[in-house]
Amino acid sequence: MTATKGDARRSALLTALEEHLERAGLDDINVADISRRAGVTRSAFYFYFENKAAAVAALYEEMYADGFDAADVLGGAGSLHDRISTAIRAIFVGWGRRTHLYRAILDARAQSPAVRDQWDAFQQSYVDLVAELIREERASGAAPAGPDPHGIATALLDLNDRTLERLVRAPGGFDWETHLESVVHVWLASIYGRDA
Repeated sequence: MTATKGDARRSALLTALEEHLERAGLDDINVADISRRAGVTRSAFYFYFENKAAAVAALYEEMYADGFDAADVLGGAGSLHDRISTAIRAIFVGWGRRTHLYRAILDARAQSPAVRDQWDAFQQSYVDLVAELIREERASGAAPAGPDPHGIATALLDLNDRTLERLVRAPGGFDWETHLESVVHVWLASIYGRDA
């Protein structure tokens, strides 16, 4: 399937937005600048996106797909410690390359009910995936019985969310290696009652 002219314009707008976000916060960017950089009119921007927050949400969809690629690691081969560690690191390394985008998503989420709903829906899909993993591990005898898997999964994803926020706002020199090891430990201890 070939891209249409409309696809190319939409893509150019998203590229322009992300380029601006590398240098400025969402509130400091205006639609005219995005449109100019993309080589389209302001009305073209509004044809594709209701506002800047909606455009940021479209960029977030790309990162959501990357997050699901990382989540697929959880069902792969290898020790549970390695799988969880690999998945968590993949998420944080991926977002670490685009902290400007995650910062904009946090801002858009705070400003737009539609973006907040999208965020919640994406988070819920991850929660469902992790809750199912916990159920499977308990059914196989690898993990002990415990609190509701959905509640544990929600808390673990909240931990990841807060860690990602720390990633984009942390001062230079923050000890990420130690922090990520601690996040992995909390995941393992929550699911297995130990560092699996």
